[in-house]
Amino acid sequence: MKKEKVSSAVIRRLPRYYRHLNDLHMAGVERISSKALGESMGLTASQIRQDLSCFGEFGQQGYGYNVDSLRGEIADILGVNRGHAAIILGVGNLGRALLENFHFEHSGFTLTAAFDVDPAIVGQTQCGLPVYHASQLEDYLKEHPTAIGVLTVPRSAADSIAGQLVRGGVKGIWNFTNIELNVAGQGVVVEDVHFADSLLSLSYMISEAL
Repeated sequence: MKKEKVSSAVIRRLPRYYRHLNDLHMAGVERISSKALGESMGLTASQIRQDLSCFGEFGQQGYGYNVDSLRGEIADILGVNRGHAAIILGVGNLGRALLENFHFEHSGFTLTAAFDVDPAIVGQTQCGLPVYHASQLEDYLKEHPTAIGVLTVPRSAADSIAGQLVRGGVKGIWNFTNIELNVAGQGVVVEDVHFADSLLSLSYMISEAL
């Protein structure tokens, strides 16, 4: 039984568990102890057990974890099997790179459409997705319930598009615009992706190591 409140730190580690268990599954590993799993991930066995206990009891004393079973349980927790409908807003360099290189379906998302304002690509298809004009977004959302909006539009358009997504019933925004969206308290979850923050964190860590 899932506990009422799970810390954000545990939630952030779940994709790591899922990815690592996928690797073990592909390597033909059938079972693994919490100690061995922790050592391979740079975590302690107690941390592994504590994290997983937030969602149930998955291991057996003296046996450890069945890799395929635990992988499936974490996939269910993360919603990988729910097939969330997603759309991408902005098909410029970054949006196109995501379409071409990121396998949304491996994370449980089904991309259904893309939106842009460039007349050269509106009405065309990109990586098999139809590209609509941004002015069609609200009408599209009325007819096609959508869970996730992937936002790669210019900063100047970010809040306006985010507002349309919220009004259209989108529950989550994957935000690559590098600004904080003005949607607080509107029932939508925003996951901000700041490339510069990641690079600056790396800068700090290598500087401290010198």
